[in-house]
Amino acid sequence: MFTLSAFADEIDPDPQQQIDVLNSCGVRHIELRSILKTNVLDLTDLQIAEFNSLLKKHDFRLSAIGSPIGKVKIDEPFGPHLKRFQRAIELCKVFDTRNIRIFSYYPPLSSGGRGDGGEGEADGEVAWDNWRRDVLDRMFDKARLAEKAGVRLIHENENRIYGDDPARVKDLMETVLEQVGSQYFGAAYDPANYVFCGFDPWEAWQMTKPWTVHFHIKDWVRGESHGRLAGEGHGRIAEVMADAVAMKYDGFATLEPHLLGGGPTGGVTGPELFPKAVAAFRTILNQVGAKEQV
Repeated sequence: MFTLSAFADEIDPDPQQQIDVLNSCGVRHIELRSILKTNVLDLTDLQIAEFNSLLKKHDFRLSAIGSPIGKVKIDEPFGPHLKRFQRAIELCKVFDTRNIRIFSYYPPLSSGGRGDGGEGEADGEVAWDNWRRDVLDRMFDKARLAEKAGVRLIHENENRIYGDDPARVKDLMETVLEQVGSQYFGAAYDPANYVFCGFDPWEAWQMTKPWTVHFHIKDWVRGESHGRLAGEGHGRIAEVMADAVAMKYDGFATLEPHLLGGGPTGGVTGPELFPKAVAAFRTILNQVGAKEQV
């Protein structure tokens, strides 16, 4: 059972236009990353209240707080970042969602390359073994706070972070879940990110599917600078969805097409192309016998 959601800031910064386009597509959930060109964790209380009222007016809900937590260098001070994480927990209560999208840190600048997920500079080899314990310690701290608050952290396999490699995603899942229950920590599977990072998305799925509780749907062709409609890239989305159906997956699939480009802070698809992205993914769901829940 799949419930469709969207990173609606790919449509337009204006939340009303986001809702109008998604309404026309029959999508009733949003993964809140930004509105008005402002990241979710930087919105004022007034902006949060106004957006929440808009959601309720149109009978929309959030699939997750699409936070940037974990998108900092691993050697940066943890205190300020943990404070931002507390804001994400607060917003879960405001929007009545228990999911927070997170990441597992960029390498320190001294490791080679930018360390911030930026493009245009060659990446050095990252000695992640030297930083694994730091990554895990920070994850443990956040997972325990999530458990206390009754929310769930969902780790995305983003380019250049510790968990961009499916083997390290497996390490994160197995190790953190020794400390907290599976209802508080899980994986988001993003096939395009695995393609972009040079991994076979099917092999990555086989390695990480025991912990996958969330999907981000975008497809990619190796070497290109923008996403493709689901099924038109190297993401092997139809195969993964068919296997998820066989496993009786029940959760969100969030559209994040990046059809006009994307980077570390988000992507652009636009109001004209976004409905095409929804339709392409629905075609795959129909082909593999998936059921959609509104």
